[in-house]
Amino acid sequence: MEPLDSASLVLRLVLGGVMLAHGVKHLRGRQRTTNWFRSIGFRAPAVQWFASTATEIGVGVLLIVGLLTQAAAAGVIGVMVVAYVAVHRRVGFWVTARPDEGWEYVLVLGVVAVSVAISGPGAVSLDAALGIADFLNGWVGVGAVALGILAAAAQIKLFYHPDDAEHPGTS
Repeated sequence: MEPLDSASLVLRLVLGGVMLAHGVKHLRGRQRTTNWFRSIGFRAPAVQWFASTATEIGVGVLLIVGLLTQAAAAGVIGVMVVAYVAVHRRVGFWVTARPDEGWEYVLVLGVVAVSVAISGPGAVSLDAALGIADFLNGWVGVGAVALGILAAAAQIKLFYHPDDAEHPGTS
């Protein structure tokens, strides 16, 4: 195994584990998470709960096993862009800026996802076992990054209306 394969494995396992944990947390706290989405200005907060939970669990599992790695990385990028715009950007850089959290955390997760998308899944992955790992790197990874950003922009445009958070019941 080459050093890049080892690095890819470590990045995938950590990023996948973090995303899976977030998804499970949202799954267990359905009502709390749905109410939170409403409070920050998302329309159809139950849909947002479902979409975020399914995405985080799905991309977590895909990254851990190294299957469709670039699609999973695109999902992480999309989640992190939405999190940045909807929650973290107004607070500043530091994640320790309580009561809200800054954007350093979402930046790191997003950049790790970009790195995984561009470098590829590595030799220890289902993508490699299926013989598609060599195709899923470089420009395909750049395309995945763009797809994640476009998906986030669509979600924000369609569902994020922070003015609605001041007027409960309009979502």
